[in-house]
Amino acid sequence: MRLLLTGSAGFIGSHLAAHFLNGGHEVVGVDNYLSGQLANTERLLGRPGFSFLQADVSAGLPDVGGPLDWVLHFASPASPPHYQQFPVETLMVGAQGTQHALNLAERHGARFLLASTSEVYGDPLVHPQPETYWGHVNPNGLRSCYDEAKRYAEALTMAYHRARGLDTRIIRIFNTYGPHMRADDGRVVTNFINQALAGEPLTVQGDGQQTRSFQYVSDLIRGVARLMDVTYHDPVNLGGTDAITMLRFAEVVRALVNPDLPIRFVPLAADDPRQRQPDITVARRLLGWAPEVSLDDGLRRTAAYFRHAAAAPPPTPARPGPGRPSDRAPA
Repeated sequence: MRLLLTGSAGFIGSHLAAHFLNGGHEVVGVDNYLSGQLANTERLLGRPGFSFLQADVSAGLPDVGGPLDWVLHFASPASPPHYQQFPVETLMVGAQGTQHALNLAERHGARFLLASTSEVYGDPLVHPQPETYWGHVNPNGLRSCYDEAKRYAEALTMAYHRARGLDTRIIRIFNTYGPHMRADDGRVVTNFINQALAGEPLTVQGDGQQTRSFQYVSDLIRGVARLMDVTYHDPVNLGGTDAITMLRFAEVVRALVNPDLPIRFVPLAADDPRQRQPDITVARRLLGWAPEVSLDDGLRRTAAYFRHAAAAPPPTPARPGPGRPSDRAPA
């Protein structure tokens, strides 16, 4: 297959690109480095079948030339600090970016997969959250730029499917972690691991009783690949099923990295969901999928990655530039 992947320099995008390259497929990566990392592209450059286009999908995509079998739309800031720093860009990549990616798939007769998010459920009143739950979202809060961008992207994807017959897929990604995350990602996994590695107190928001469930990145990639192999157009949850409080999660990371560290409580972020856990009944039935990597094992792998990662700060995000796919590093 030949696939175009937006957000290829992101955490999940880089793993997804590597997965398909390992399978002998061709991948055209697209990123503008608003939240992606040059290092993630450099890991892929030179591999057979990989080419790269530095571009902002929100502004449109030039003709990449040749056939396409899939367009995978993973471009978007995904952590609260990043999408709150770039709220307009986040909304645009969910709106115009999704439309440009859908149009590209339509022009090439390709199938389309949208990376959506558990954030479409907001601060849920139903627990765990099935795909049939409509959510409880603040439409103009600090997190709304991301929540509503993804909700609109889902609506647009379903409209292209229903009105234009485009063969589409939608995944709702719950908390995912692993190597290739940015050290300054701002999400709880990277915060806790990097605080622990630096010998700093682990900062727990609020009373620490809010819950999350986590999946290791390889489990997510396996679920995405399986969904691409079936015909199913409604959203599918992919996420860990074991809910854990943030206080307990801090204790797990502390025990793994540095048992002597204190835990410090800080104010709760605005609109922070009190609970988040997927109902994966659909994924189990449709894909035969469930997470396999344990939290302890996944955290060990992730801590090892950050322990050995270069101490240099992340590269300054590059602005998008036009061009055709290239196997050269972006300027």
